[in-house]
Amino acid sequence: MDELLREYLPILVFLGIAIGLGLVLILAAVIVAVRNPDPEKVSAYECGFNAFDDARMKFDVRFYLVSILFIIFDLEVAFLFPWAVAFADISMTAFWSMMIFLAVLTIGFAYEWKKGALEWE
Repeated sequence: MDELLREYLPILVFLGIAIGLGLVLILAAVIVAVRNPDPEKVSAYECGFNAFDDARMKFDVRFYLVSILFIIFDLEVAFLFPWAVAFADISMTAFWSMMIFLAVLTIGFAYEWKKGALEWE
């Protein structure tokens, strides 16, 4: 039984250090924190616009377009990493299916570029 408990000792030491460091950092933030913050610094900031304006004001759709394009190409990279890691063990079907996937994304990227979706005026 002592052998089993001795194996868990590094975990308990790590847990103790993590809890201690967390408490030290929280207490340091409470002690060092600024008591009179600037109103500009604590004001709400969202998308570069004042949060207290009219909710029906015109909002540029390019913000949404750029974020959706980022998500699409970010997901492309997320699919590429596991495929690249297992590249030595994949079949020809997996290889060509990824090539088709990349071709579709490249065609989509070329279409977006041609339509000017990536241009910012």
